[in-house]
Amino acid sequence: MRPLEWVLPSQADHAHSAGRRCSVGRYGLVLDTVAAILLLFALTRLALALRVGGDADWTLATLAGAVALGLLYDLTVALLLALPLSLLLTLLPARWTRFRLTQILVLVGMAGGLFALLFGAAAEWFFWSEFSSRFNFIAVDYLIYTDEVIGNIRESYPVGWILGALGGLSLLAAVSLRQRLERQLTQATPLKSRLGWFAAHALLAAGLLASVSGNLRDELQNVYAREIAGNGVFEFVRAFKDNELDYSRFYRTLPEDVVFARLRQEMLLTGGEPLSADPRELAYRITSPGPELHPNVVLVMLESMSADFMQTFGNAKNITPTLDRLTRESVFFPRAFASGTRTVRGLEALALSVPPTPGNAIVRRPHNENLFSLASAFNAKGYASFFMYGGYGYFDNMNGFFGHNGYQVIDRLSVDKSRIHHENIWGIADEDLYTKALETFDAKHAAGQPFFAHLMTTSNHRPYTYPEGRIDIPSKTGRDGAVKYADWALGDFLARAASKPWFDGTVFVIVADHQASAAGKTDLPLARYRIPLLIYAPKLLPPARNGRLIAQIDIAPTLLGLLNWSYTSKFFGHDVNRLPAGKEHALISTYQTVGYLENDRLVILNPGQRARVETVDWESLATRLTADDPVAITEAISVYQGASLAFKAGLLGRP
Repeated sequence: MRPLEWVLPSQADHAHSAGRRCSVGRYGLVLDTVAAILLLFALTRLALALRVGGDADWTLATLAGAVALGLLYDLTVALLLALPLSLLLTLLPARWTRFRLTQILVLVGMAGGLFALLFGAAAEWFFWSEFSSRFNFIAVDYLIYTDEVIGNIRESYPVGWILGALGGLSLLAAVSLRQRLERQLTQATPLKSRLGWFAAHALLAAGLLASVSGNLRDELQNVYAREIAGNGVFEFVRAFKDNELDYSRFYRTLPEDVVFARLRQEMLLTGGEPLSADPRELAYRITSPGPELHPNVVLVMLESMSADFMQTFGNAKNITPTLDRLTRESVFFPRAFASGTRTVRGLEALALSVPPTPGNAIVRRPHNENLFSLASAFNAKGYASFFMYGGYGYFDNMNGFFGHNGYQVIDRLSVDKSRIHHENIWGIADEDLYTKALETFDAKHAAGQPFFAHLMTTSNHRPYTYPEGRIDIPSKTGRDGAVKYADWALGDFLARAASKPWFDGTVFVIVADHQASAAGKTDLPLARYRIPLLIYAPKLLPPARNGRLIAQIDIAPTLLGLLNWSYTSKFFGHDVNRLPAGKEHALISTYQTVGYLENDRLVILNPGQRARVETVDWESLATRLTADDPVAITEAISVYQGASLAFKAGLLGRP
């Protein structure tokens, strides 16, 4: 074999290539690449649309809008992704294109690019199964917490088979297109022509990038259609860029003096006395008549425990027998709504009683130390306050946040390995967290100190694994099993606690962090925010059904109201039992859409200074667009803008 025979094509091949001419020359390879990317994006969109099916209430106009906008996003991304190849083909000398090594390297690069695109499409499919949306800021967060995320994926899906299939498809496609690639690569294309094609490509890509806004699809009122119209790569980059949203920059605002004046009125609705004449001083004094109660308080926050799972709310599967029984033995709130769609929003609401301002929850933001929290109120009364989490508390900055705001932190690392019956990437089994909690409570009771504990469970989370033999649904068979196990573990915890000497003097608050899914056809589908809320203290509080609307941020002040406490507060939420009739409201959100629900009006605030009002049907929890209500819009702006300004200005610190 001659020395160069392994890198040079045959004379006949070269002559054949030299004899061919095409108006685009070697740039046919770029056009093919763009077309292949567009096809893959279109197939991904089709697959997601079929997955949603009739839930999106498709109309011809909605479908046409989603397809048209989707094509615009896809073309923008495809042109940008193909730019490196375009630049390579511009700079690559003609004689190099005839080397076998060059052709092999380009072929390998194309196969690698196709694998990456197929991997992205598969990732979008699985992401949609969890969040019913294109990539968003949650996907960006997943880059930070790689151990948990990769572990969750490995425990939930047959990763090896999936990667092998994607790799096999990529190689098969590359091999089948090898001859076409070689012909296109070796076509004679003068430098001047190459520069012209690259300039046109770059200008078109830059022009689309500058003109195609992520907000274009917001014009689609159907949220499913809006998500399907998006492009995963485009939305991922957008989320990475806009992970923090400055309220004053992106949302409708009022003059700051007006905001703080109205905010003070809002915070004092239950009769608190301000500590200062300065409206920017948020501290106020709650005074309760009669003797205070000082029981132990255990707040159990159940991961992803939708109200929809309960028989009480119409579920016929009987997977929450404990929760359903407790609705008859507790103070039960059937109209409780979560602040958001992620655990950190629930933690923020329960700990700080603040509205869910856009972007990241305060739990994950810098400068979130020494804030007034529920633990602050308990610590001032001589309690020991704990945050207990079944997973690793560094996730979502839980340890940092709670450890700097009055709580002693106990997480997975604090539990003896010999006491763990089961664990997965997200955390230990709920029963093992409860065992650690019981041991901690026993120690505090023996020392004569009352305790307040906020427990955060993990078992009702993909990969849905738990100890075998606890319930009649095998582990790792789906959400229903995880829900039923979490419910069983809660019942087991309360049964074990009932044998303790401190049980009669303890109040248990049972609530979810958020629903299992918040997807729907509207921006803020109310039915997807309803959560269970029960206050269980059989020796202290008689069972009752409290039908008042209550937000997650109202739970802390309502609890302290039931205990008849007098205390200094900076809570935005209210003791709903003291609110004037008709003034109850719930604050709900996604990471960028926020809502203010009062009576039968839901005010929705979006980026772009947009606000609208929807009417609520309380039977179905469906909403429909209605005429603007200036008073309601002003109230919503005051609460959200005020909370954002207060946090940025450091006004939420302990009094």
